[in-house]
Amino acid sequence: MNEQNTNQNAFGMIGLGTMGSNLLQNIADHGYNCAGYDNSKQKVDALNNLGSENIKGYSTLKEFTDSLKSPKIVMMLVPAGEIVDSVIKDLLTVLEKGDIIIDGGNSHFTDTEQRFIDLEGKGYHFVGMGVSGGEEGARRGSSMMPGGDEEAYEHLKPILEKIAAHVNGEPTVAFMGERSAGHFVKMVHNGIEYAIMQLISETYEIMKKGLKMDNEEIHQVYKKWNEGRLKSYLLEITTDIFAYKNEGEKTLLLDEIRDAAKAKGTGKWTSQAAMDLHIPTPIIDIAVSMRNLSSLKDLRVEASKIYSDSTEINYKTNNEDYCNKLEDAFYFAMVSAYAQGMHLLYQANIEFDYKVNLDTIAKIWRGGCIIRSEFLEDIYFAFNKNPKLQHLLLDNEVAKSLTETLPGIRAIVSDAALHGISTPAFSSSVSYFDNFRNENMPTNLVQAQRDYFGSHTYELKGKEGVFHTKWMMENIKE
Repeated sequence: MNEQNTNQNAFGMIGLGTMGSNLLQNIADHGYNCAGYDNSKQKVDALNNLGSENIKGYSTLKEFTDSLKSPKIVMMLVPAGEIVDSVIKDLLTVLEKGDIIIDGGNSHFTDTEQRFIDLEGKGYHFVGMGVSGGEEGARRGSSMMPGGDEEAYEHLKPILEKIAAHVNGEPTVAFMGERSAGHFVKMVHNGIEYAIMQLISETYEIMKKGLKMDNEEIHQVYKKWNEGRLKSYLLEITTDIFAYKNEGEKTLLLDEIRDAAKAKGTGKWTSQAAMDLHIPTPIIDIAVSMRNLSSLKDLRVEASKIYSDSTEINYKTNNEDYCNKLEDAFYFAMVSAYAQGMHLLYQANIEFDYKVNLDTIAKIWRGGCIIRSEFLEDIYFAFNKNPKLQHLLLDNEVAKSLTETLPGIRAIVSDAALHGISTPAFSSSVSYFDNFRNENMPTNLVQAQRDYFGSHTYELKGKEGVFHTKWMMENIKE
């Protein structure tokens, strides 16, 4: 690292949108002098007009970097992709070897991998850091997932630990691992986020269409769930959504929102990475697909005219009792979503040699991030107890909880199918479970088929080697 110079600013931020500005204010609140840069004069002026003695906005990159102590710490919060490379290129004209560059956006881990290699070769320290918690998290305490250069992280650690959220007195930030580990962990975090959001939307569909519950009744269910074992940030905000009305309006804002969801790509990246690593993540996969399907609004409207329901959906059940089953189903599927994400991280650790600890990931996800929940304590305990645990569903305590809630999800999925209500994430979670515990899957038939039409060979039970058969029909006797 470079020797300290006489300049005052300990931290620099490029990108002064809401996230960048809030993060700088958080750092300043903890006694650090900060600098901000943006090519928008309006955003620079807004930063300077905050009235903080510890924050100074700059309109030129050279003035911005000249104001920083050495080693200079510069964090980027700009859109992923080519813009990141463009900013890095500009930074290299004003930084010195030994300075630290942090990418705090949602960059694809393969891009981070290449940037780390390139910058390391040029003598710069590079940290790819996932940041979760949204605007409020940036301002009051987020969960941060830095990876890449551990020497640089040790220099950043005092600042990051102060601005992170804290759970049981512990900061929700830790070094994730080498090279692109930080952005890979953040990507999987977002994939799990997709899955849990899809699961919550399916509980909404069941309560609204199946049980004919009104918004206030649904609100009370989510409120109750969030006071128990399902307590989580996503259920907390869902509870708030079911109580929000614009001023002067009689109906919920939710009822006015168009049912076409958008996505920024991290869920898709998670599914793609999982497929590349041969790790099944069906709940995440289906959550991504359902967002894509939701965007086909015009096609869905046309299809609804052709395939209209011939009978009224009527569950004919006690709603309170049924919502208890639904709670069991949600718990079961939520556990499966986390388990699939953690399994992907386990395999990535092997494939990419990140040297990441799964219990550390669960530990920093307990607070500050979007997928924080009570259940993350159980995940932390499981991997802390057994660092070599390959899959969360193999933990005895988790297995006990799943066994207790299994009847609930079976009832929910079967009833939904019977009544024509779509529950793809719930369905995939129970199907994943049934095959995960299936000692003999029917894929021996798939292997025979592959060998028949493509000579792809197969293996035999209790016999070493690979085999091929000429499966022509004349060789098969009736």
